[in-house]
Amino acid sequence: MAQGPVTETYGLDQEKVISVLNDVVATEVVCWLRYTRHAISATGIDRAQVAAEFTEHAAQEMAHAMRAAERVSQLGGQPDFDPTSLARRAHTEYTTPADHDLKAMLEQNLLAERIVISSYQEIARWLGNHDPTTRRLIESILEEEEEHADDLVDLLGAAI
Repeated sequence: MAQGPVTETYGLDQEKVISVLNDVVATEVVCWLRYTRHAISATGIDRAQVAAEFTEHAAQEMAHAMRAAERVSQLGGQPDFDPTSLARRAHTEYTTPADHDLKAMLEQNLLAERIVISSYQEIARWLGNHDPTTRRLIESILEEEEEHADDLVDLLGAAI
Protein backbone atom coordinates (compact mmCIF):
# COMPACT_ATOMS: atom_id res chain seq x y z
CA MET A 1 0.00 0.00 0.00
CA ALA A 2 2.88 2.40 0.74
CA GLN A 3 3.94 2.41 -2.93
CA GLY A 4 0.81 4.29 -3.99
CA PRO A 5 0.31 4.10 -7.76
CA VAL A 6 3.38 1.89 -8.37
CA THR A 7 2.21 -1.72 -8.57
CA GLU A 8 3.95 -5.03 -9.28
CA THR A 9 2.98 -4.63 -12.94
CA TYR A 10 5.05 -1.43 -13.31
CA GLY A 11 7.30 -2.33 -16.21
CA LEU A 12 10.43 -0.24 -15.65
CA ASP A 13 13.15 0.46 -13.13
CA GLN A 14 11.38 3.00 -10.96
CA GLU A 15 14.61 4.73 -9.88
CA LYS A 16 15.73 5.11 -13.51
CA VAL A 17 12.39 6.69 -14.46
CA ILE A 18 12.69 9.07 -11.49
CA SER A 19 16.23 9.99 -12.58
CA VAL A 20 15.10 10.64 -16.17
CA LEU A 21 12.20 12.76 -14.93
CA ASN A 22 14.52 14.75 -12.68
CA ASP A 23 16.63 15.47 -15.76
CA VAL A 24 13.43 16.69 -17.44
CA VAL A 25 12.82 18.94 -14.42
CA ALA A 26 16.36 20.35 -14.78
CA THR A 27 15.92 20.85 -18.52
CA GLU A 28 12.65 22.70 -18.09
CA VAL A 29 14.01 24.94 -15.31
CA VAL A 30 17.04 25.86 -17.44
CA CYS A 31 14.70 26.62 -20.36
CA TRP A 32 12.55 28.76 -18.05
CA LEU A 33 15.64 30.67 -16.92
CA ARG A 34 16.87 31.20 -20.49
CA TYR A 35 13.48 32.36 -21.82
CA THR A 36 13.02 34.65 -18.82
CA ARG A 37 16.44 36.22 -19.25
CA HIS A 38 15.90 36.67 -22.97
CA ALA A 39 12.47 38.26 -22.42
CA ILE A 40 13.96 40.80 -20.04
CA SER A 41 17.08 41.61 -22.04
CA ALA A 42 15.60 41.66 -25.56
CA THR A 43 15.99 44.94 -27.42
CA GLY A 44 15.19 46.22 -30.88
CA ILE A 45 12.24 47.03 -33.05
CA ASP A 46 10.57 43.61 -32.61
CA ARG A 47 11.30 43.52 -28.87
CA ALA A 48 7.69 43.66 -27.63
CA GLN A 49 6.45 40.76 -29.76
CA VAL A 50 9.49 38.57 -29.14
CA ALA A 51 9.64 39.33 -25.40
CA ALA A 52 5.95 38.47 -25.07
CA GLU A 53 6.55 35.11 -26.78
CA PHE A 54 9.59 34.41 -24.59
CA THR A 55 7.53 35.23 -21.48
CA GLU A 56 4.75 32.88 -22.58
CA HIS A 57 7.24 30.10 -23.32
CA ALA A 58 8.95 30.66 -19.97
CA ALA A 59 5.67 30.18 -18.10
CA GLN A 60 4.98 26.98 -20.02
CA GLU A 61 8.51 25.65 -19.32
CA MET A 62 8.03 26.17 -15.58
CA ALA A 63 4.65 24.41 -15.77
CA HIS A 64 6.40 21.49 -17.52
CA ALA A 65 8.97 21.34 -14.71
CA MET A 66 6.23 21.25 -12.10
CA ARG A 67 4.32 18.50 -13.90
CA ALA A 68 7.47 16.36 -14.19
CA ALA A 69 8.27 17.01 -10.51
CA GLU A 70 4.76 15.94 -9.51
CA ARG A 71 5.25 12.68 -11.42
CA VAL A 72 8.57 12.10 -9.64
CA SER A 73 6.71 12.45 -6.36
CA GLN A 74 3.93 10.08 -7.50
CA LEU A 75 6.58 7.49 -8.29
CA GLY A 76 7.98 7.76 -4.77
CA GLY A 77 10.96 9.97 -5.59
CA GLN A 78 12.11 13.41 -4.58
CA PRO A 79 11.98 16.17 -7.22
CA ASP A 80 15.48 17.57 -7.71
CA PHE A 81 15.54 21.36 -8.00
CA ASP A 82 19.12 21.63 -6.69
CA PRO A 83 20.56 24.75 -8.35
CA THR A 84 24.10 23.37 -8.13
CA SER A 85 23.28 20.51 -10.49
CA LEU A 86 20.53 21.93 -12.72
CA ALA A 87 22.81 23.00 -15.58
CA ARG A 88 24.74 19.71 -15.48
CA ARG A 89 21.57 17.59 -15.61
CA ALA A 90 19.72 19.66 -18.23
CA HIS A 91 19.56 18.54 -21.84
CA THR A 92 20.03 22.15 -23.02
CA GLU A 93 22.31 25.04 -22.14
CA TYR A 94 21.60 28.36 -20.52
CA THR A 95 22.73 31.02 -22.99
CA THR A 96 22.94 34.80 -22.87
CA PRO A 97 23.82 36.66 -26.04
CA ALA A 98 26.28 39.43 -25.19
CA ASP A 99 24.69 42.04 -27.43
CA HIS A 100 20.97 41.29 -26.74
CA ASP A 101 20.54 40.34 -30.40
CA LEU A 102 16.95 39.14 -30.93
CA LYS A 103 17.88 36.92 -33.86
CA ALA A 104 20.59 35.21 -31.80
CA MET A 105 18.15 34.69 -28.92
CA LEU A 106 15.54 33.22 -31.25
CA GLU A 107 18.13 30.90 -32.79
CA GLN A 108 19.45 29.79 -29.39
CA ASN A 109 15.95 29.04 -28.15
CA LEU A 110 15.07 27.20 -31.36
CA LEU A 111 18.22 25.07 -31.04
CA ALA A 112 17.31 24.29 -27.43
CA GLU A 113 13.75 23.37 -28.39
CA ARG A 114 15.02 21.03 -31.12
CA ILE A 115 17.32 19.30 -28.61
CA VAL A 116 14.45 18.95 -26.14
CA ILE A 117 12.14 17.59 -28.85
CA SER A 118 14.67 14.89 -29.77
CA SER A 119 15.32 14.02 -26.12
CA TYR A 120 11.64 13.78 -25.22
CA GLN A 121 10.87 11.69 -28.30
CA GLU A 122 13.57 9.27 -27.16
CA ILE A 123 12.19 9.21 -23.61
CA ALA A 124 8.66 8.52 -24.87
CA ARG A 125 9.93 5.62 -27.00
CA TRP A 126 11.91 4.23 -24.04
CA LEU A 127 8.87 4.41 -21.75
CA GLY A 128 6.71 2.70 -24.37
CA ASN A 129 3.83 0.80 -22.82
CA HIS A 130 5.75 0.12 -19.60
CA ASP A 131 4.68 3.40 -17.98
CA PRO A 132 1.83 4.91 -20.00
CA THR A 133 1.17 7.69 -17.47
CA THR A 134 4.71 9.05 -17.65
CA ARG A 135 4.77 8.54 -21.43
CA ARG A 136 1.59 10.60 -21.83
CA LEU A 137 3.09 13.31 -19.62
CA ILE A 138 6.24 13.44 -21.75
CA GLU A 139 4.18 13.41 -24.95
CA SER A 140 2.03 16.31 -23.78
CA ILE A 141 5.13 18.33 -22.87
CA LEU A 142 6.67 17.34 -26.22
CA GLU A 143 3.60 18.68 -28.04
CA GLU A 144 4.08 22.09 -26.43
CA GLU A 145 7.82 22.06 -27.16
CA GLU A 146 7.04 21.45 -30.83
CA GLU A 147 4.64 24.43 -30.72
CA HIS A 148 7.44 26.54 -29.20
CA ALA A 149 9.77 25.57 -32.04
CA ASP A 150 7.11 26.46 -34.59
CA ASP A 151 6.54 29.85 -32.89
CA LEU A 152 10.29 30.55 -32.95
CA VAL A 153 10.55 29.69 -36.65
CA ASP A 154 7.71 32.13 -37.34
CA LEU A 155 9.41 34.84 -35.30
CA LEU A 156 12.72 34.23 -37.01
CA GLY A 157 11.01 34.75 -40.36
CA ALA A 158 9.57 38.05 -39.14
CA ALA A 159 12.77 39.24 -37.44
CA ILE A 160 15.09 38.65 -40.39
